Amino acid sequence: MDTCISCLIVVILSLLSTFANAEFHYHEFIVQETSVTRLCRTKNIITVNGQFPGPTLTVRNGDTLFVTVVNRARYNVTIHWHGVRLMRTPWADGPEYVTQCPIRPGGFYTYRFTIENQEGTLWWHAHSKWLRATVYGALVILPKQGSNFPFSLPQKDFPVILGEWWNRDIIAVQRQAQFTGAAPNNSDAYTINGQPGDLYRCSTQGTVKYSVNPGESVLLRVINAALNQQLFFSVANHMLTVVGIDATYNKPFTTNVIMVGPGQTTNVILTANQSPGRYYMAARAYATVRNGQFDNTTTTAILEYTNVNSGANSRPLLPQLPAFNDTATATAFANQLRSIPSNNRVPNQIDDNLFFTVGLGLVNCTPGPRCQGPNNTRFAASVNNISFVIPRRTSLLQAYYQNIPGIYTLDFPPVPPVQFDYTGNVSRGLWQPRFGTKLYKLKFGSNVQIVLQDTAIFSTEDHPIHLHGYHFWVVGQGFGNFNPQTDTANFNLIDPPVRNTIDVPVGGWAVIRFVADNPGVWLLHCHIDSHLSWGLAMAFIVENGIGEKQTMEPPPPDLPQC
Repeated sequence: MDTCISCLIVVILSLLSTFANAEFHYHEFIVQETSVTRLCRTKNIITVNGQFPGPTLTVRNGDTLFVTVVNRARYNVTIHWHGVRLMRTPWADGPEYVTQCPIRPGGFYTYRFTIENQEGTLWWHAHSKWLRATVYGALVILPKQGSNFPFSLPQKDFPVILGEWWNRDIIAVQRQAQFTGAAPNNSDAYTINGQPGDLYRCSTQGTVKYSVNPGESVLLRVINAALNQQLFFSVANHMLTVVGIDATYNKPFTTNVIMVGPGQTTNVILTANQSPGRYYMAARAYATVRNGQFDNTTTTAILEYTNVNSGANSRPLLPQLPAFNDTATATAFANQLRSIPSNNRVPNQIDDNLFFTVGLGLVNCTPGPRCQGPNNTRFAASVNNISFVIPRRTSLLQAYYQNIPGIYTLDFPPVPPVQFDYTGNVSRGLWQPRFGTKLYKLKFGSNVQIVLQDTAIFSTEDHPIHLHGYHFWVVGQGFGNFNPQTDTANFNLIDPPVRNTIDVPVGGWAVIRFVADNPGVWLLHCHIDSHLSWGLAMAFIVENGIGEKQTMEPPPPDLPQC
């Protein structure tokens, strides 16, 4: 009995210590129009607190955030906390009409959530229309008080947020694409922390500069906030040691270039061990659509040693970035990622074995102004030939929680309705998807495997697929059609990388696994926003578990209503 009492006291003291070290963070996000000048032009964009990018939030593992979003803009808005697991708090996830109705102009909503067992770099962004082109910022998660990084503490720590810039109003770009059915206009520039850099017109004065002392180690938190583009990133003459992806640590390895898909984050350590001078860090497109148009420009920032003589080496050295179609380099980078072993083991027994084809399609229509896609069609996109239709009467989560009928159906196909040569010459009869709001239900605690298979409908392409509310193990990747008889034998079940967004290889496949331990309604979608708008998405319902800690919280009283 005495032993049991002693154990109970130890547990209680441990819990009290945990809560004592955890902090509560209160922030106010004012969504508003702000005048900015880029590429020789001044225009209004939507920002948070007048900042572009928006404010960086720095917290610790275990902390709780309260972020009140006040909408003073002319568009509906929501905020998504990209990669945060949001255990039992799906109401804070943010995708419009999925977990909440939008915050209308003049309205407000407070997002409430706790960071649980996550460290590293995540980010936040608008999840309403294409507002995330300018509404985004970094979310830095430090270890708990008394805990350390699994590597030597760098002397400096910088966010490096990669983005895209349009001279036109981004909502006008979206509306034009939706009206015509064609691909959207390409961006006019890429940016680092909101600035295009020296290689663009009228941009040198605003180029971002990172100051370092000789010999210092610097942690660069690289975030791809671009709306529609995968990006290569490098720093001239400096090697990058990769130590984390998507708020998880990995076994460190060194490279001169990384590839970051939209939605992904990569933490790298750079050592300032070169001759004192000025060096460009740069990013440019990794573009995989056959004969596709893309923004073929390069954004730069400057890594500047503090003791460099004024006027000396005034033109920084530019890194040699891979060619836009260098799939070999992108693949080599992905293949080096390995997780640090932890208590969270990859599930071996699978309860739900799902196979999802992902890709573009075309909808036949009468030639005219609304049919300006290839050969007088409209672009569409789908998962298992279902092009996802987002509801408008209420959110999917409210419909599930309140048993509101007629919003969705539970017949999302677990495998493609028709099997075909996914990456070969696809029959035109398979190019047009069906439209619907179809969900797939998972039992709480089930072990889930999803094969994500790219298709050659219209074109093969690298698709960055993001799963809300979860991170997952990437147990395998390859090219061509996934073969369960041969490819399964090569799965990495020992130290697979852990991500929340996976780039499905162009003309290939990726296999992910996760445990359905977070109840709610969770979106899975391509993080290329034009693809999401065309329907490349689906949603899971994860049922409630048993017991207080496994049951999702009720909706907050200020949840926006449709």
